[in-house]
Amino acid sequence: MKPVLELHSVSKKFTIHHQESYLSLRDRMSNVLRSSPREEDFWALKDVTFDVNPGDSLGIIGKNGAGKSTLLKILSKITPPTEGKIKGRGRMASLLEVGTGFHPELTGRENVFFNGSLMGMKKKEIVSRFDEIIDFSGTEKFLDTPLKHYSSGMQLRLAFSVAAFLEPEILIIDEVLAVGDAEFQKKCLGKMDDVRKSGRTILFVSHNMAAVSRLCNRSLLLDQGEITAMGTPDQVMHTYLKNREEKKTDRSVIKLAEGISLHDFVFQKSELSSGDSLHYSFRISSSAPNTISGLALLLYNELNERIGIVDLRSEELLSKSREKNDLIFSGTLNGLQLVDGIYHMGIYISSNAVQGDFYDLNSFHISLPEGDIVPYDKQHRGYISFLHEGRIQS
Repeated sequence: MKPVLELHSVSKKFTIHHQESYLSLRDRMSNVLRSSPREEDFWALKDVTFDVNPGDSLGIIGKNGAGKSTLLKILSKITPPTEGKIKGRGRMASLLEVGTGFHPELTGRENVFFNGSLMGMKKKEIVSRFDEIIDFSGTEKFLDTPLKHYSSGMQLRLAFSVAAFLEPEILIIDEVLAVGDAEFQKKCLGKMDDVRKSGRTILFVSHNMAAVSRLCNRSLLLDQGEITAMGTPDQVMHTYLKNREEKKTDRSVIKLAEGISLHDFVFQKSELSSGDSLHYSFRISSSAPNTISGLALLLYNELNERIGIVDLRSEELLSKSREKNDLIFSGTLNGLQLVDGIYHMGIYISSNAVQGDFYDLNSFHISLPEGDIVPYDKQHRGYISFLHEGRIQS
């Protein structure tokens, strides 16, 4: 069976223009005879080659700026590649940005037909799925309202419904699902799971590693426009996390917001067993006394799912931050009953003047204590390893 999608040495170049931010009229006139502003070539994708087979679900991961969205725009024929060839077999639908493929002056009803026609659908096909599309999107009351009056969330719901229910052979979804509310995200992931099980092909870009692991049978990692890993989602995620740890820069001082910095966020130990306690310390400095009204540590697992927070708000924090520029924090998370894995901690802060956050301050590793029973596969064990006492009677 031939691949449904083939990419051969695909590259994309953008030209960046540089010029002085401000020039007087006299300077501009005198520069007319001089050289043009300096230009720089930027390669967003470099020699990308891979195949996607019918029925595959391919998760594309990588940090911001890695080239993920550029790749999907090329596959969706929104922008052409600078070099290389792409061969697609089958009808393709894409959901990249809110409003893509819609016309703001048309009503919701008209946009369903407009978007379907862009995908190559016949009117009869669209009519046969119309009620399902509207029911899933929840936009029935606004069908005859121009799209420009829809919220971004409403536009997203309608766009996803059109893309998923008109049954393309290839469905391309970017991180745009992050715009929707939690309930609709759950519906979208469920529908994508249905699409996958029906044997159609999905290309999915997300920072939600759990969603990639659940929906995809293959994954690739992009870094600075190049494919650096390809394989099962677990294999690629392991490489991604390993690379992230190796590339960490000096984070002894981190700017959280204007005039507020965090210093020396450290764990007393970074290698723990399930049930151990985690000791932390850090310092926050302000350019002037600044009433801190919100402060929390954010705990994430290796799939980038937030699994909990440590609320550090208190009357003591309010009073001391009004008076002092520098505050030193230390504390203990007692008895972390977490399953084995790599975890990282972020921080959120807000004051009477500013707010800010930082996603990845430091990481720690939890291993399972030795025992006679081999644990269940990790994918079945959730997040918490409960303390338990029980007995069996006969």
